[in-house]
Amino acid sequence: MIGMVLAAGWGSRLAPLTDALPKTLLEVDGDRTILDVALGNLKAVGMERVVVVTGFQHEVLVARREALAERHGLEIELRFNPKALEWNNCYSLWCARDFFSEGVLMANGDTVHPASVQRTLLAARGGSDLVIAVDQSQPLAQEEMKVQVSEAGLMTRITKLMDPAVAQGEYIGVTLIEPGAADALADALQATFERDPQLYYEDGFQELADRGGRVAIAPIGEVEWVEVDDHADLARAREVACRC
Repeated sequence: MIGMVLAAGWGSRLAPLTDALPKTLLEVDGDRTILDVALGNLKAVGMERVVVVTGFQHEVLVARREALAERHGLEIELRFNPKALEWNNCYSLWCARDFFSEGVLMANGDTVHPASVQRTLLAARGGSDLVIAVDQSQPLAQEEMKVQVSEAGLMTRITKLMDPAVAQGEYIGVTLIEPGAADALADALQATFERDPQLYYEDGFQELADRGGRVAIAPIGEVEWVEVDDHADLARAREVACRC
């Protein structure tokens, strides 16, 4: 199994900090960046290889790749998404589809959380195509990526458009992809961005589930985590990262 970080986005709401820097490289704990936290988490659970999907300011990540690899003791490969500024992240994940068959522990490149999330996903393996990390402890609002769950613990619906009152938790942007799901997931992602290139990869997960794929959830417990979309999120991430 390998690690993967989706880090192709711009982060326009974090300007001017992201005018010439992908938001995954914003510092959150001394000189530790959001990406450093993600790579450290993957190393902590035994990953030796990590693929980073890049897009905006790809050259900056190219320049830092060797230093990041040395710092974390990882083999790091970059995969460029040429449509990162035009299309949504469903296409970003699809760009790395040839790695799915190795098994992938994937994290969004703008999320700060402890390695316990990855450990929870690994412990939840068994009989599913995907395992997604879900926070069931926090109140939900309109912006969150909400999920509904069957009695068997499988995701039945995932969308930001869901009424929070009928959701059973929030997907936090960390997923385990089983090797056997490689072709089915790639096909579901492709069908999704071909339908609408502005859709999220979570819409691809929905497509997979609608086709009969088994998407299990792994509740993460009461864990501090932050998705960094704006300056307030970044300030909160700097509080959380020092405890990760």
